[in-house]
Amino acid sequence: MALLEVQHISKHMQGNVIIDDISFQQQALQKIAIAGESGAGKTTLLKIISGHGQADSGTVLFDGKKVRGSEEQLLPGHKQIGYLTQEHDLLHNYVVEELVWFENQLSQEEAMKLFQICQIDHLLKRRTDRLSGGEKQRIALCMLLIKQPKLLVLDEPFSNLDPIHTDTFKNVLDDITERLKITCILTSHDPHDTLSWADEIIVMKDGKIVQQGTPQELYHKPANEYVAGLFGKYNLLTAQQAALFGIEANGKNIMVRPEEFIISKSEGVKGTIPKISFWGSYYEVEVLVEDVKIVVRMMKNEWKVGEEAWVSVDEKMRYQEL
Repeated sequence: MALLEVQHISKHMQGNVIIDDISFQQQALQKIAIAGESGAGKTTLLKIISGHGQADSGTVLFDGKKVRGSEEQLLPGHKQIGYLTQEHDLLHNYVVEELVWFENQLSQEEAMKLFQICQIDHLLKRRTDRLSGGEKQRIALCMLLIKQPKLLVLDEPFSNLDPIHTDTFKNVLDDITERLKITCILTSHDPHDTLSWADEIIVMKDGKIVQQGTPQELYHKPANEYVAGLFGKYNLLTAQQAALFGIEANGKNIMVRPEEFIISKSEGVKGTIPKISFWGSYYEVEVLVEDVKIVVRMMKNEWKVGEEAWVSVDEKMRYQEL
């Protein structure tokens, strides 16, 4: 039996459809990310899952039992589901250890282990007004975990973090799953957050699920341009343009990721380089081929703007019809 079952959840607000017949399951310790643009319905769905929102129709089952909505109980929420919102301001004029010990029912040894996993053990003596955003978030997370939930629901947990704190928080989430055996589900609009973390990704648009699958499936075989764009740059070629590179498109548009093109000094289709962009760990080179702009990604760059280059496709490329 699945740990979490979302069954035909729908929600309307002021005559607008926010969630439209959403269904999926989550197994214990499976990491699920919900991706989509702002306004896709991600936050509303998480609130309903965690008991902090009310669906108009449908059912959420947790461990086989119905999760009551916010209008069905005096205090919203579920005792075994921890919900971390985007807003996690801590009480002012407190020392961190006063907050985390307040509702603690763990032994001192278990609590100290939790503080280490959340990477806040060095912050216990610090006042809450002297914390960074990332530190506040980890403390808020610890305050949820100290109640020993079985499911952790996180709404855009990386959205306000710099790259260093994002990596730290990802490590904390990995430890929570592996060491504490707590299942996690989160929302994000950033492909770097979802592709590297999730076992399965659910893509939402206008309150509906448009695709669901592994990170590899969604990256290489997106259902449409919306999904393709959520997970990184892509080249969209018409059937006629694809034919230039020896791709049989059967009259359909073709999506090709930048790393699946190759540029060389002599092999492929001739073009000119109008732009080169440096992205830290890789370069992106734009090549204009017969009025078609092709973006090629590579680890090292030996090209200059204005040079002629020849573009071909990787023999192992996995292009997708759109």
